[in-house]
Amino acid sequence: MGLGELSATPLPRSFFDRPSHEVAPDLLGRVLVHGPVAVRLTEVEAYGGPGEDPAAHTYRGRTPRNAVMFGPPGHLYVYFTYGMHFCANLVCLPEGSGSAVLLRAGEIVTGLDEARARRAPASASDGRGPATGKAKVVPDRDLARGPARLAVALGLLREHNGLDAIWEGSPAALPPLAEDGADHGTEHGTEDGTGHAAWLTGLPHGFAAVLEGRPAGPGTIRSGPRTGVSTAKDTPWRFWVGDDPTVSPYRVHVPRRRSSAATSVGEAPSS
Repeated sequence: MGLGELSATPLPRSFFDRPSHEVAPDLLGRVLVHGPVAVRLTEVEAYGGPGEDPAAHTYRGRTPRNAVMFGPPGHLYVYFTYGMHFCANLVCLPEGSGSAVLLRAGEIVTGLDEARARRAPASASDGRGPATGKAKVVPDRDLARGPARLAVALGLLREHNGLDAIWEGSPAALPPLAEDGADHGTEHGTEDGTGHAAWLTGLPHGFAAVLEGRPAGPGTIRSGPRTGVSTAKDTPWRFWVGDDPTVSPYRVHVPRRRSSAATSVGEAPSS
């Protein structure tokens, strides 16, 4: 998608002050910006509130871990899972509700070099011996294809849990679109996150924002069961852009031994 087709208008907090299953499909095509990287969202999952959705972290109520989900809408709920990954969500409904949308996948529309560097392993192994020292090249479509990959590409870590993703300053404070109107990058964005795409990454350091982007057309939106959950597994609250190459594969829940929480916003152990 060409960058000229994306709107840099920040979404208001009221956008998220709705049930998560209404917000989720409306997030497709929107752009989440954090630092030098911007991602056009192509796959999300909705999770309900306490006592409503048994797959949600908040099903059994508020805990220190899920407290951000009970905060104001439009904040990032970032959690650590399986002892190795972070996943990012956007809080929905008024404060005290405990609902959110998990960000599952997207397309890097600017900051490609930064996203590639974050996602590139230090070295690669052929599976028959130690690492060769040659870094494996991650295809651009896979840079944010999955919730953990998306968090890595955007540089979202534990310290970003609770970060407000609503830009409440004047839209005029954001850098304008390049005057020449040319697309200086590839269809996935600029090579170095500069030039034509600079307007997408003009937030002050430490801020995040969800921009209008280009909403997915109703005819392109698909829905189905959420990935990897064992309870409420038939609830069709996973939404994605049909035929988009950055959407992650659907996987049913497979029981596994673990000592930490699940991979989605769902099924946190009781606190």
